Amino acid sequence: MSKWRISMARWLLRGAVRLPENGMGGRRPPAASDGHRPRHVAVIMDGNGRWAARRGLPRTSGHEAGLRALSSVLDGALEEGIEHLSLFCLSTENWNRPRAEIDALMRLAEDTFDSFGGYAERGVRFRWQGSEARLPSAVVDALREAEERTRRSRAMTVVFCFNHGGRDEIARTAADLARSAVTGRLDPDAIDESVFSRHLPLPELPDIDMLIRTSGEQRISNFMLWRAAYAEFFFVDTLWPDFTGDHLRDLVAAFALRKRRFGAVTGG
Repeated sequence: MSKWRISMARWLLRGAVRLPENGMGGRRPPAASDGHRPRHVAVIMDGNGRWAARRGLPRTSGHEAGLRALSSVLDGALEEGIEHLSLFCLSTENWNRPRAEIDALMRLAEDTFDSFGGYAERGVRFRWQGSEARLPSAVVDALREAEERTRRSRAMTVVFCFNHGGRDEIARTAADLARSAVTGRLDPDAIDESVFSRHLPLPELPDIDMLIRTSGEQRISNFMLWRAAYAEFFFVDTLWPDFTGDHLRDLVAAFALRKRRFGAVTGG
Protein backbone atom coordinates (compact mmCIF):
# COMPACT_ATOMS: atom_id res chain seq x y z
CA MET A 1 0.00 0.00 0.00
CA SER A 2 1.38 3.45 -0.89
CA LYS A 3 2.26 6.03 1.76
CA TRP A 4 -0.61 8.19 0.46
CA ARG A 5 -3.18 5.40 0.97
CA ILE A 6 -1.88 4.66 4.48
CA SER A 7 -2.10 8.35 5.37
CA MET A 8 -5.62 8.52 3.94
CA ALA A 9 -6.76 5.48 5.92
CA ARG A 10 -5.48 6.97 9.20
CA TRP A 11 -7.21 10.20 8.34
CA LEU A 12 -10.56 8.46 7.92
CA LEU A 13 -10.30 6.68 11.26
CA ARG A 14 -10.80 10.03 12.98
CA GLY A 15 -14.42 10.00 11.72
CA ALA A 16 -14.42 13.22 9.75
CA VAL A 17 -12.94 14.00 6.35
CA ARG A 18 -11.46 17.46 5.83
CA LEU A 19 -11.33 18.39 2.18
CA PRO A 20 -9.61 21.49 0.84
CA GLU A 21 -11.93 23.84 -1.04
CA ASN A 22 -10.90 22.39 -4.42
CA GLY A 23 -10.56 18.70 -3.64
CA MET A 24 -7.38 17.07 -2.38
CA GLY A 25 -4.79 19.55 -3.54
CA GLY A 26 -5.12 18.40 -7.14
CA ARG A 27 -4.27 14.77 -6.33
CA ARG A 28 -6.68 12.05 -7.31
CA PRO A 29 -7.19 9.15 -4.90
CA PRO A 30 -7.42 5.63 -6.30
CA ALA A 31 -10.77 4.88 -7.89
CA ALA A 32 -13.17 2.69 -5.93
CA SER A 33 -13.58 -0.82 -7.28
CA ASP A 34 -17.10 -2.06 -7.92
CA GLY A 35 -16.92 -4.22 -4.79
CA HIS A 36 -16.23 -1.16 -2.65
CA ARG A 37 -18.48 1.33 -4.41
CA PRO A 38 -21.49 2.58 -2.41
CA ARG A 39 -24.88 1.75 -3.92
CA HIS A 40 -26.71 4.46 -1.99
CA VAL A 41 -25.10 7.81 -1.23
CA ALA A 42 -27.00 10.39 0.82
CA VAL A 43 -26.03 14.05 1.16
CA ILE A 44 -27.08 16.62 3.77
CA MET A 45 -26.56 19.76 1.70
CA ASP A 46 -25.61 22.23 4.42
CA GLY A 47 -23.96 25.64 4.40
CA ASN A 48 -25.92 27.75 1.91
CA GLY A 49 -26.66 30.47 4.47
CA ARG A 50 -23.05 30.68 5.70
CA TRP A 51 -21.81 30.76 2.10
CA ALA A 52 -24.02 33.80 1.45
CA ALA A 53 -23.17 35.52 4.75
CA ARG A 54 -19.43 35.32 4.05
CA ARG A 55 -20.08 37.22 0.82
CA GLY A 56 -22.47 39.78 2.29
CA LEU A 57 -25.37 38.30 0.34
CA PRO A 58 -28.91 37.39 1.43
CA ARG A 59 -29.53 33.76 2.43
CA THR A 60 -31.62 33.22 -0.70
CA SER A 61 -28.48 33.83 -2.79
CA GLY A 62 -26.85 30.93 -0.94
CA HIS A 63 -29.75 28.65 -1.84
CA GLU A 64 -29.46 29.69 -5.48
CA ALA A 65 -25.73 28.93 -5.41
CA GLY A 66 -26.51 25.57 -3.82
CA LEU A 67 -28.78 24.75 -6.72
CA ARG A 68 -25.99 25.51 -9.18
CA ALA A 69 -23.71 23.10 -7.28
CA LEU A 70 -26.23 20.30 -7.67
CA SER A 71 -25.53 19.76 -11.37
CA SER A 72 -21.83 19.08 -10.74
CA VAL A 73 -22.67 16.55 -8.02
CA LEU A 74 -25.24 14.79 -10.21
CA ASP A 75 -22.65 14.56 -12.99
CA GLY A 76 -20.07 13.14 -10.57
CA ALA A 77 -22.51 10.56 -9.20
CA LEU A 78 -23.37 9.40 -12.71
CA GLU A 79 -19.71 9.08 -13.63
CA GLU A 80 -19.05 7.07 -10.45
CA GLY A 81 -21.88 4.65 -11.21
CA ILE A 82 -23.84 5.49 -8.05
CA GLU A 83 -27.22 3.71 -8.18
CA HIS A 84 -29.08 5.85 -5.63
CA LEU A 85 -28.41 9.43 -4.54
CA SER A 86 -30.59 10.94 -1.80
CA LEU A 87 -30.45 14.71 -1.23
CA PHE A 88 -31.71 16.41 1.94
CA CYS A 89 -33.34 19.52 0.47
CA LEU A 90 -35.84 20.61 3.15
CA SER A 91 -36.47 19.16 6.60
CA THR A 92 -39.72 19.12 8.54
CA GLU A 93 -37.98 21.44 11.03
CA ASN A 94 -37.03 24.04 8.41
CA TRP A 95 -40.51 25.53 8.58
CA ASN A 96 -39.26 27.40 11.67
CA ARG A 97 -37.17 29.66 9.45
CA PRO A 98 -38.30 33.22 8.51
CA ARG A 99 -41.35 33.27 6.28
CA ALA A 100 -39.58 35.20 3.51
CA GLU A 101 -36.88 32.52 3.31
CA ILE A 102 -39.47 29.72 3.24
CA ASP A 103 -41.38 31.46 0.41
CA ALA A 104 -38.14 31.86 -1.56
CA LEU A 105 -37.28 28.19 -1.01
CA MET A 106 -40.69 27.13 -2.32
CA ARG A 107 -40.29 29.21 -5.47
CA LEU A 108 -36.77 27.90 -5.98
CA ALA A 109 -37.92 24.32 -5.41
CA GLU A 110 -40.67 24.59 -8.01
CA ASP A 111 -38.19 25.89 -10.58
CA THR A 112 -35.63 23.25 -9.58
CA PHE A 113 -37.85 20.24 -10.09
CA ASP A 114 -38.88 21.63 -13.47
CA SER A 115 -35.32 22.37 -14.60
CA PHE A 116 -33.60 18.97 -14.45
CA GLY A 117 -35.51 17.38 -17.32
CA GLY A 118 -32.30 16.93 -19.30
CA TYR A 119 -31.09 14.34 -16.82
CA ALA A 120 -33.91 12.01 -17.80
CA GLU A 121 -32.15 11.59 -21.15
CA ARG A 122 -29.09 10.43 -19.23
CA GLY A 123 -31.07 7.79 -17.37
CA VAL A 124 -31.75 9.66 -14.11
CA ARG A 125 -34.96 8.89 -12.31
CA PHE A 126 -36.26 11.46 -9.81
CA ARG A 127 -38.22 10.42 -6.73
CA TRP A 128 -39.69 12.41 -3.85
CA GLN A 129 -39.41 11.41 -0.21
CA GLY A 130 -41.34 13.56 2.26
CA SER A 131 -44.72 14.75 3.45
CA GLU A 132 -47.25 16.84 1.53
CA ALA A 133 -48.18 18.67 4.75
CA ARG A 134 -47.77 22.46 4.42
CA LEU A 135 -46.29 22.26 0.91
CA PRO A 136 -47.84 24.52 -1.76
CA SER A 137 -49.78 22.54 -4.36
CA ALA A 138 -47.53 23.89 -7.12
CA VAL A 139 -44.47 22.35 -5.44
CA VAL A 140 -46.22 19.01 -4.94
CA ASP A 141 -47.30 19.05 -8.58
CA ALA A 142 -43.73 19.79 -9.72
CA LEU A 143 -42.39 16.91 -7.62
CA ARG A 144 -44.99 14.47 -8.92
CA GLU A 145 -44.43 15.60 -12.50
CA ALA A 146 -40.67 15.06 -12.16
CA GLU A 147 -41.35 11.54 -10.85
CA GLU A 148 -43.72 10.74 -13.71
CA ARG A 149 -41.50 12.25 -16.40
CA THR A 150 -38.51 10.12 -15.38
CA ARG A 151 -40.19 6.91 -14.20
CA ARG A 152 -38.66 4.79 -16.98
CA SER A 153 -35.08 5.95 -16.30
CA ARG A 154 -32.79 3.35 -14.76
CA ALA A 155 -29.17 4.59 -14.68
CA MET A 156 -29.48 6.35 -11.33
CA THR A 157 -32.27 7.23 -8.90
CA VAL A 158 -32.10 10.68 -7.30
CA VAL A 159 -34.34 11.11 -4.27
CA PHE A 160 -35.33 14.66 -3.35
CA CYS A 161 -35.92 14.55 0.41
CA PHE A 162 -38.17 17.58 0.53
CA ASN A 163 -40.20 18.27 3.67
CA HIS A 164 -38.63 15.10 5.06
CA GLY A 165 -37.97 14.08 8.65
CA GLY A 166 -36.61 10.75 9.80
CA ARG A 167 -38.90 10.54 12.83
CA ASP A 168 -41.89 11.61 10.73
CA GLU A 169 -41.07 8.82 8.25
CA ILE A 170 -40.90 6.22 11.03
CA ALA A 171 -44.13 7.51 12.64
CA ARG A 172 -46.03 7.39 9.34
CA THR A 173 -44.73 3.88 8.68
CA ALA A 174 -45.84 2.76 12.15
CA ALA A 175 -49.29 4.24 11.50
CA ASP A 176 -49.51 2.34 8.21
CA LEU A 177 -48.60 -0.90 9.98
CA ALA A 178 -51.18 -0.19 12.69
CA ARG A 179 -53.92 0.32 10.11
CA SER A 180 -52.99 -2.96 8.45
CA ALA A 181 -53.10 -4.76 11.80
CA VAL A 182 -56.47 -3.26 12.80
CA THR A 183 -58.07 -4.33 9.53
CA GLY A 184 -56.67 -7.85 9.86
CA ARG A 185 -54.36 -7.58 6.85
CA LEU A 186 -51.27 -7.99 9.00
CA ASP A 187 -50.51 -10.06 12.09
CA PRO A 188 -48.84 -7.76 14.66
CA ASP A 189 -46.59 -10.62 15.76
CA ALA A 190 -45.26 -10.86 12.21
CA ILE A 191 -43.86 -7.33 12.25
CA ASP A 192 -40.07 -7.36 12.21
CA GLU A 193 -37.38 -5.18 10.65
CA SER A 194 -37.93 -6.55 7.15
CA VAL A 195 -41.70 -6.00 7.33
CA PHE A 196 -41.17 -2.49 8.66
CA SER A 197 -38.75 -1.71 5.81
CA ARG A 198 -41.29 -2.86 3.23
CA HIS A 199 -43.79 -0.33 4.59
CA LEU A 200 -41.42 2.64 4.46
CA PRO A 201 -41.96 5.27 1.76
CA LEU A 202 -39.99 4.16 -1.33
CA PRO A 203 -39.50 0.62 0.02
CA GLU A 204 -37.29 -0.27 -2.95
CA LEU A 205 -34.67 2.26 -1.80
CA PRO A 206 -31.77 0.38 -0.13
CA ASP A 207 -30.12 1.34 3.14
CA ILE A 208 -27.63 4.20 2.96
CA ASP A 209 -24.03 3.08 2.48
CA MET A 210 -22.41 6.49 2.62
CA LEU A 211 -23.76 9.66 4.23
CA ILE A 212 -22.07 13.00 3.53
CA ARG A 213 -22.72 16.25 5.37
CA THR A 214 -21.15 19.46 4.11
CA SER A 215 -20.26 22.63 6.09
CA GLY A 216 -18.36 21.00 8.97
CA GLU A 217 -21.37 20.16 11.15
CA GLN A 218 -21.24 16.64 12.60
CA ARG A 219 -24.84 15.51 13.06
CA ILE A 220 -27.48 13.93 10.83
CA SER A 221 -30.37 16.25 11.78
CA ASN A 222 -33.23 13.74 11.68
CA PHE A 223 -32.35 12.55 8.16
CA MET A 224 -33.37 9.06 6.99
CA LEU A 225 -32.87 7.62 10.47
CA TRP A 226 -33.98 4.09 9.61
CA ARG A 227 -31.90 3.75 6.46
CA ALA A 228 -28.82 5.40 7.99
CA ALA A 229 -28.42 2.70 10.67
CA TYR A 230 -25.14 1.37 9.21
CA ALA A 231 -24.11 4.25 6.97
CA GLU A 232 -20.49 5.36 6.83
CA PHE A 233 -20.41 9.05 7.79
CA PHE A 234 -18.28 11.66 6.04
CA PHE A 235 -18.34 15.18 7.52
CA VAL A 236 -16.60 17.72 5.30
CA ASP A 237 -15.81 21.39 5.95
CA THR A 238 -16.70 22.49 2.42
CA LEU A 239 -19.93 24.52 2.25
CA TRP A 240 -22.52 23.03 -0.07
CA PRO A 241 -22.33 25.70 -2.82
CA ASP A 242 -18.59 24.95 -3.11
CA PHE A 243 -19.03 21.17 -3.13
CA THR A 244 -18.40 19.60 -6.55
CA GLY A 245 -18.45 16.32 -8.40
CA ASP A 246 -14.70 16.11 -7.75
CA HIS A 247 -15.32 16.25 -4.00
CA LEU A 248 -17.84 13.45 -4.37
CA ARG A 249 -15.41 11.31 -6.36
CA ASP A 250 -12.74 11.84 -3.67
CA LEU A 251 -15.14 10.67 -0.97
CA VAL A 252 -16.27 7.62 -2.94
CA ALA A 253 -12.60 6.61 -3.17
CA ALA A 254 -12.25 7.22 0.58
CA PHE A 255 -15.30 5.04 1.23
CA ALA A 256 -13.47 2.14 -0.42
CA LEU A 257 -10.91 2.25 2.41
CA ARG A 258 -13.50 1.85 5.16
CA LYS A 259 -14.00 -1.58 6.75
CA ARG A 260 -17.72 -2.26 7.14
CA ARG A 261 -18.37 -4.92 9.78
CA PHE A 262 -22.13 -4.57 10.46
CA GLY A 263 -21.58 -5.74 14.03
CA ALA A 264 -19.41 -8.73 13.09
CA VAL A 265 -15.75 -9.31 13.93
CA THR A 266 -13.32 -9.38 11.03
CA GLY A 267 -9.61 -9.99 10.85
CA GLY A 268 -7.06 -7.23 10.73
